[in-house]
Amino acid sequence: MQHFPDARSVVRALAPDEPVILNRPHAAARAARFFVEKFPGKSLYAVKANPSPDLFRILWDNGVTHYDVASIAEVRLTRSVLPDATLCFMHPVKSRGAIREAYIEHGVKTFSLDSSEELAKIVEATSDADGNPATDLRLCVRLRVSSEHAALSLASKFGCDLTEAPALLQETRQYADWLGVCFHVGSQAMSPFAYVQALDRTRAAIAEASVVIDMIDVGGGFPSVYPGMEPPPLEDYFTIIHQHFYALPIAYNAELWCEPGRALCAEYSSLVVKVEKRRGEELYINDGAYGALFDAAHVDWKFPVRPMEDDLIKPEMDFAFYGPTCDDADYMPGPFSLPEDIQAGDYIEIGMLGAYGAAMKTDFNGFGSAERIIVEDEPMASLYDGSRTRPAADNVVSLR
Repeated sequence: MQHFPDARSVVRALAPDEPVILNRPHAAARAARFFVEKFPGKSLYAVKANPSPDLFRILWDNGVTHYDVASIAEVRLTRSVLPDATLCFMHPVKSRGAIREAYIEHGVKTFSLDSSEELAKIVEATSDADGNPATDLRLCVRLRVSSEHAALSLASKFGCDLTEAPALLQETRQYADWLGVCFHVGSQAMSPFAYVQALDRTRAAIAEASVVIDMIDVGGGFPSVYPGMEPPPLEDYFTIIHQHFYALPIAYNAELWCEPGRALCAEYSSLVVKVEKRRGEELYINDGAYGALFDAAHVDWKFPVRPMEDDLIKPEMDFAFYGPTCDDADYMPGPFSLPEDIQAGDYIEIGMLGAYGAAMKTDFNGFGSAERIIVEDEPMASLYDGSRTRPAADNVVSLR
């Protein structure tokens, strides 16, 4: 993989006709160390956010030893790259074949579920040839919680209701060597109090179930920085979670887990695209909705952008993007603020694409190739460079 000091040097040296993904290993390493050192529990990397083997190795080398896998393909990939990692199959709906392969062939012991049917499936798939249930299962009951503080909701597809949770916890306890409760407050949670509400629901479920709980997994949702989305310092999230975790009716040695995806990898990558055409306030670029910019098209995500040419000197204006395919849906409304004299042939860097960007890329219409290059400069925004920590006198989180 080629190395360059920054995005502009890539453009000057290569003048690429295809999109280029710029990887920043130092940024991913810094994010990993931040979670390992500051989160008051164990951090599992959510593989779906960016399943890059190179990224896995960076996270592992910087202390991330547990990985949240959501499919048997992710189990196989992660195990092949990190043979000693602890894999946790946290998708609440799985096939029997996937469960059995994960358990028998890849040593996965931790599984999530949100129904009695899924519990029965896990027990059956992990039983021995005589039908005896496994005695080493670590099972996590997923609770449905609110996503009101998140930019992207994850409240409708998975999770048992609070009224169902106590009975499911009691049933699961019969088969679990180690029992946990997990939830997900939604992607890009913009307030630490998202976790307060979720932990309050967790408290109610545990109290009614009256079972021993060995682990609480607060899931993902930890935010990154995007235009119009400036979250509080992550230390505020950690403090709130820690305070409410210790107030739960759980085992004295219970563990606290989280599953950051975006927060660990968003700063890892950016994308350099070329402007192929300008039509008024619309720029036709060579990546889009079927490539690394899926979120910009389908959920109107506003990524940071900057021009790569030094001679663009006019004031900024707002643009929308069209991607390279023949599909009208290959459209990203933005707005993306760029110099008003930008034209065809110019290059743009689109930042914070380490999360979900590369993972969503397809080859639709014959587009999809993108060279990967390592650069050494800082990402376009960062939660980990020290600039967002509150002054000590102000770094107090209320329990309201």
